[in-house]
Amino acid sequence: MALLTEQAFEPLRSGFAGEIVTPQSASFGDARTVFNAMIDHRPAALAQCETTEDVVAALAFAQRHGLEVAVRGGGHSVAGKGSVDGGLVIDLRRMNAVSVDPDRKTARVGGGATMSHLDRGTQPHGLATTGGRVSTTGVGGFTLGGGTGWLDRKFGLACDNLLSAEVVTADGRIVTASETENRELFWALHGGGGNFGVVTSLTLRLYPLSNVTAGLLFWSPEQGPEVLRQFRDFLEAAPDEVGGGAIYVTGPEADFVPAPLVGKLAFILLVVFAGGEEEARRVLAPMLSLGHAGGMIAEMPYADFQSMLDDPPGYRNYWSAQYLSSLPDAAVEVFCARAADMIVPSASQHVLFPGGGKAARETADWPVPWRSAPWVAHPFGLWTDPADDVRGRDWARNIVADLKPWATEHVYLNFIGDEGADRVVSGFGGEHYKRLVQVKREYDPQNLFHLNHNIPPG
Repeated sequence: MALLTEQAFEPLRSGFAGEIVTPQSASFGDARTVFNAMIDHRPAALAQCETTEDVVAALAFAQRHGLEVAVRGGGHSVAGKGSVDGGLVIDLRRMNAVSVDPDRKTARVGGGATMSHLDRGTQPHGLATTGGRVSTTGVGGFTLGGGTGWLDRKFGLACDNLLSAEVVTADGRIVTASETENRELFWALHGGGGNFGVVTSLTLRLYPLSNVTAGLLFWSPEQGPEVLRQFRDFLEAAPDEVGGGAIYVTGPEADFVPAPLVGKLAFILLVVFAGGEEEARRVLAPMLSLGHAGGMIAEMPYADFQSMLDDPPGYRNYWSAQYLSSLPDAAVEVFCARAADMIVPSASQHVLFPGGGKAARETADWPVPWRSAPWVAHPFGLWTDPADDVRGRDWARNIVADLKPWATEHVYLNFIGDEGADRVVSGFGGEHYKRLVQVKREYDPQNLFHLNHNIPPG
């Protein structure tokens, strides 16, 4: 296909409420940048939509001109699925409004909103819902992929709290998916990702929550295995209000970080309690009494906590995940030993997140079969030097391989990049996958929306 000229986009610009950004636009460089600096796509254009009608017009234009379509919300796809070389990016970032109904405890969230938009919108009402673990993640992609975060033990997965969605389908229809309308599509949106259309808004269930109490507790890396075993045993009996993770990191420069760990490999427990500090200290006492070398614990607004661990764009990223059916001492030793391979200093994190709580107890038959796993190892690689690419990838892949003896057969696809079709199927489960294919055939039979963890229509 011949490259489109600047003039070719004029019919799309006519009546378009947002902006069409092309390589000739001054904002093109910033507009095309995604979270992962390894991704350097140059789209033919970005349709920065402001309305659902803009989305309809952009999709029709792409199909008329044979352009590949990428859909961008937060831009956090580690594989760069929110952009495309030579195609059209449906950029939803201007559609970021959040409208809260405090009486019904719901929020209507634009398809381009980030967690920061959502959390800052609900915080004044003393309400919150399960979000990601940083504020820059897009609400749409996060929720459609299932959505696990700091509060899922208390409030369930993000998709458990999806009440309805407005979707623009491949043929340009604007439909509502809910328990009463387009029910198969609604089911598929609970974990099936962006395979079925462009989600221009979501309505989410909210819960009373203003403040959380967060603790960052530091140890030397050699102490990691023993502390992790204690954390594992503590979580088995902990209330749903407790979340967090065991993480190897590069010690940051901060008053609460012991000087010998600054710029060096450190082991931390990040503990989160959905409530006030007094009760948190009582519940978390077993972890606070383990003799950490440094750290902090404080009560703060949930929206503030959500932005504490934000990493700015510009890092090179590689992530993966291994969901575990158990965490015996042997698995603890394997996990901790691989921390030595992490790039230090860097923003990388060698993470073990707990599951359980309401997320595991939920009985809804959504296509998120990984939800019952009690633990997940998540190598979250971020670095700046391209020379570290091979080392960073190998570290992530090796921890996944080493933990395979304790692995489940499922994986949360939001945590991984391109790891092959088998991993995509394992993200949904075999029977769920067959049903998702049927929904795909109904709503996107030509696979227009294929830049994702794709479910081909067959």
